[in-house]
This record gives sequence, structure tokens and C-alpha cells, in this order.
Amino acid sequence: MKRNYDTRHCEPSKKAWQSHNVMRLLRRCFASPCNDTIMLFLSLFAFLCLALPACAHKPSDSYITLKRVNNNIQGQWDIAVRDLEYAIGIDKNNDGIITWRELRDNHKRIAEYALSHFKMKTSDGYCINHLTEQLVDNHSDGAYTILRFLIDCPGKDKIPKVFDLDYSLFFDIDPQHRGLLSIQHKGKTLTSIFSPDKQVQHFDLNKLTFLRQFFDFCAEGIWHIWIGFDHILFLLALLLPSVLIRKNNQWEPVNNFKSAFRSVFEVVTAFTLAHSVTLSLAVLGFIQLPSRLVESLIAASVILAAVNNIFPVLKDGRWIAAYCFGLIHGFGFASALMDIGLPKESLLVSLFSFNLGVEIGQMAIVLAFLPIAYKLRSSLIYQKVVLIGGSVAITILAFIWFVERAFNMSIWPS
Repeated sequence: MKRNYDTRHCEPSKKAWQSHNVMRLLRRCFASPCNDTIMLFLSLFAFLCLALPACAHKPSDSYITLKRVNNNIQGQWDIAVRDLEYAIGIDKNNDGIITWRELRDNHKRIAEYALSHFKMKTSDGYCINHLTEQLVDNHSDGAYTILRFLIDCPGKDKIPKVFDLDYSLFFDIDPQHRGLLSIQHKGKTLTSIFSPDKQVQHFDLNKLTFLRQFFDFCAEGIWHIWIGFDHILFLLALLLPSVLIRKNNQWEPVNNFKSAFRSVFEVVTAFTLAHSVTLSLAVLGFIQLPSRLVESLIAASVILAAVNNIFPVLKDGRWIAAYCFGLIHGFGFASALMDIGLPKESLLVSLFSFNLGVEIGQMAIVLAFLPIAYKLRSSLIYQKVVLIGGSVAITILAFIWFVERAFNMSIWPS
């Protein structure tokens, strides 16, 4: 006999929760009209919490800076050593450790491989890349090889103002890879991002304005927050309880949307103010912290924010945690911004627009999360599975990040 459930609500009684197992509750709730909404919400949340273990390190990026030096176009290209190992194999003894000698012995192969995947084309034809120097440096996520080169273009105009750039590094083996470009010209900086669907791009330096620079760095800020999964999970850990209130040692749904919005506003505002302060201080050179320490503390902040949802200590003061840990996240944002390469002549414009981009990306996450969370706040699926289960998942993932970053070891395969 087919059982008829009351499908008006997703929330069973407390007695029903105690007397039925979790799977039965899930079947009952998923049999209701809330099915599509819950499944969508849980799928997106599961993707963020469980399907991103490989993102303990930031995604694969390389950094190219082009600028005029005397009568030449000089380029610098920072490429992650780990990405080169995956692409062409430079760990000769396969011991998992790339030494300076192994890197040095592969300098020629690295340069030929990389420079063949970056081409400038003018109206007179393709330019030629000439390697001048090869170094090694550390970024926030590990060792990078530094290629310095000159670009020799055909025709009379050796420093063209209008040209195309073709970037194809790693796209055949890693569709998530991005090439971050910075072109410095007459005190202004143009930035762009190369991806598999934007491999060839057109540039006209005659149209380079401060407004273009403003929008470029704003786009960089949006991009950074969207690929910064540790920043996203920290924010989500703080937002998960925003549609609930702690009473009698248990979570209960808020009475109205205004209360939820006020909670979110406090958290987001505190986080924004905090990371804006340290982002500015770090970029302007007033405070510098070791990148390994910063990345480790960011992971620790995610752990503490998630654990607070399971064992609440800050019941009504999550904005305090958002502010305190936001100070640490600001150093992480600063590291990403400085990796791009900042123009001294327009530092404040770049700093402001990048920070604005971070806020836009952050608000997009909030606007996508809050309405669905508010609609599901009364459901035990949200209170038990999403809030508690999600916080457990975030804690585990952030703990792995912390161990990898603090002790410089790899738990998840890269």
C-alpha cells in the first residue's frame, strides 16, 4: 500500500526524528515538493565541501609581466615547478622532490616548452622570444621558475602598441589552468586572464586608460575570491548559522528574513573591514608576514569557524570571528594581488578596484546562499545535514589544508 506523506513541509516532528533513521527522513523529505530545492542546495554544498580536496593549494596559475625597457619589450614569466613536473617531468629520480640541480639540468627544456606556448603577433607577423635569464623564486604556494626574456618583433615598430597574444601553456593537460597577464605601459597597467576559451586576445595600448585598469583589477578581485576555496568555505562556515538562532542549547529557525539578513550583514561587514585593512597595509609595504604562516592561519580560521557551528562558543558574535580572522585573510588577498604585479604609479586605483572586486565576488556568494538557506531553515535536513554535517566536512577539509600548509607536506595527491 502506497503511503501518503504530508508534503506541505519538509520538517518532521522531533519525535519522528528520534524514532526514524536518517535515511527514512531523507526519503520522506525528498518525496515532498521541496525536493528540487533541497537537492540543488545539497549538491552545490557537497561540491564545495567534499569535491575540492585537491584545492588545498591554490589552482594552477602562471604570471606574465610585459613592460618596455629601453627599446625592448621585456617579459618575465613565473611558472609553478609542480606544474612543469606534471607537464614535462623534471624529477629525474622520481623521489617526489625536485632539487635545484634537477631544475638547472632542465632549464633548456623548460624554456623551450614554455616560450613555445606564448606568442605575440603584430600586423607584420609573429615576434620571437629570446630567453635572457632563468631563476627560481617562491610564491605563496611553492617554488616557481622565473623566465626572463625579450620579445623581438618584425617590421619597423619594435615596440608595437597593437598586437595579439596567444597563450596555451598547460591547457592540453589542465583545463583549469590560467595565465595571469600584466602589461605595464606609461604608468598604467593592463591585466588579463588567459583560459582555454580565451587563449588568443587582442590588445591596443593606445586605449589603455585608468578606467580600463580599474575594471581589469576589479575582475581580478572577483576571480580571486571565486577560486579561493578556503576563503569561500570560511565565509560559508560563518553564514550557515545565519538563518538560525541558538536557544536552549539547540538551533532554531529565525522568525523572519530581517533577522537572517542582519546576521549576514554583520558577518560580511566585519570580514570586509578586516581584510581591507590588512590587504592595504600589506600591499603598501607596512606589514609583511611569511606566506606559509598566512596560508596556515587561513586554514586554521576555517577550522575554528566550522567547529563553532558544531560546538557553539560564539553564539551571537560570529561577526567578531569574521573580523579577527578577516585580518588574516587580508594577507592572503594581498599575496594574490602582489603576484599579479602592481603599478607604482596607480597603486591606490589598483588596490581599491581589486578590493571592490573581492567584495562583488563575495556578495555574489551571499546572494546565492541566503535565499535558499532561509527557505530551508526550518528543515531538519538543513539543521542536521547541512549545518552540522557540512561543518564537519569543512572542518576535515580545512584540517587537511592546515597540515599540508603548516608542515609543507602533501596528503591529497596534486
